[in-house]
Amino acid sequence: MGHVTIIRVAGGNKRVYLSNVLKAVKGLHYDVIQIDNRPGFVSAVRAVFPNTRLSVFLHSTTFISPPKTSIKKADKDFAGADLIIGNSRSLQAHLLKTFPRHSHKVRFVHLGVNVQQFRPLNPIRSSRGKQDPFVILYAGRLIPLKGIPVLIKAAKIVRKTIPNAKLSIAGGVGKPSYKKYLKRLAASLRVPAVFKGNVSRSRMPSFYLSGDCFVCPSQGHEAFGLVNVEAMASGVPAVASRIGGIPEIIQHQHNGLLVANYSSPSAFARQIIRIAENPALANKLANRARQDVIRKFSWNATAGKLVGIYRSV
Repeated sequence: MGHVTIIRVAGGNKRVYLSNVLKAVKGLHYDVIQIDNRPGFVSAVRAVFPNTRLSVFLHSTTFISPPKTSIKKADKDFAGADLIIGNSRSLQAHLLKTFPRHSHKVRFVHLGVNVQQFRPLNPIRSSRGKQDPFVILYAGRLIPLKGIPVLIKAAKIVRKTIPNAKLSIAGGVGKPSYKKYLKRLAASLRVPAVFKGNVSRSRMPSFYLSGDCFVCPSQGHEAFGLVNVEAMASGVPAVASRIGGIPEIIQHQHNGLLVANYSSPSAFARQIIRIAENPALANKLANRARQDVIRKFSWNATAGKLVGIYRSV
């Protein structure tokens, strides 16, 4: 594709995948090898490429902490890497604190989105009639860490003021029983909620355009929160937890709204109601968000920063 060569190999499990990758690239020359999210792969790659620069690009803390691995094992794995790159200042700070002996290797690069693929309707927001539903969006995995019960409870509160508010939830599930719990919760609170399941990447731009407000109610460390950037690029006002790397993307009352007391459904409800009742505010946030994403979170910006880091070493 253009100047990019893509080699696809069989997976099955991580050992089979890694073995097939190394067979496919053994004997070839690379200036840099970037391993995404799997510091456990470093030693095997280093054995095959002893003189090649290796970087580990981390999207979260998942693969550097229990239950996926131990801190001690991750620290040992990082010994074979030349660079460790996080996708936010927040993740960089976590890496520096957790793995101090590798601090000289640690950098950060914000992720980006395709701003041509994720783009708003023109005009950026259409006015809603009083009878039109107010659609609150969520996108992400259906796991406890993401705080979906908080959002469902917040929606119940919102509906006291905005009776036609409803939820549209996109994302895959770790455990089917958890999705059943979420559906039961929504039904018990009489919150209209559509669970769309896994939505393909090609359909995600349309998903964002189907809503009036995007909410990211994360309850644990969110290294970056790419869904927020996708929503912002699409011209949808975003409300999110003030946690992890999210404040690096959303500036409260400038390009979105942040919730400090993010375990509180009523705290989320207040911010969602502000957007529903104030079209001028919603438009202002959506327009500034789109401008900020183009300037700071496009793939061009991400690629430029990454190239700069690689050239520096």
